[in-house]
Amino acid sequence: MSVRTFTTSLFCFVLMQYASAQTSILGTWKSIDDKTGEAKSIVEIYERGSKIYGKIIKIFPQKGVTDPICTKCPKNDPRFNKKILGMEIIKELTPDGDEFEGGDILDPEVGKIYNCKLWLEGGQLKVRGYLGPFYRTQTWEKANP
Repeated sequence: MSVRTFTTSLFCFVLMQYASAQTSILGTWKSIDDKTGEAKSIVEIYERGSKIYGKIIKIFPQKGVTDPICTKCPKNDPRFNKKILGMEIIKELTPDGDEFEGGDILDPEVGKIYNCKLWLEGGQLKVRGYLGPFYRTQTWEKANP
């Protein structure tokens, strides 16, 4: 193999790896409140088995709240009265084309669980929670852990 062929092959491999990394929902994302525009937390999106999950790995707490717990979660939910830091808030999403859906997301601030859909758009993660025909979409930014 010539040096030129090797260099071209190496460049293509690196380019494919970079493109793949840019199109994956896996990793850490900064959740941004769609009402205030403020950063709320860092959520790690990961794969377990063949499904996608997300847990809060860092919180940007509000004034006076240092280690919040989910007091508003449904009482029959195992996350009720548990610390929000480390909490799994996205569960059991499966791929459907370029989107991930079929699971749910918990909003620990209000204690509600919504059907969930995730997709990438322009390098940002779109996170949609919905109940029936009503939905709310947040735009999350890629974060460094």
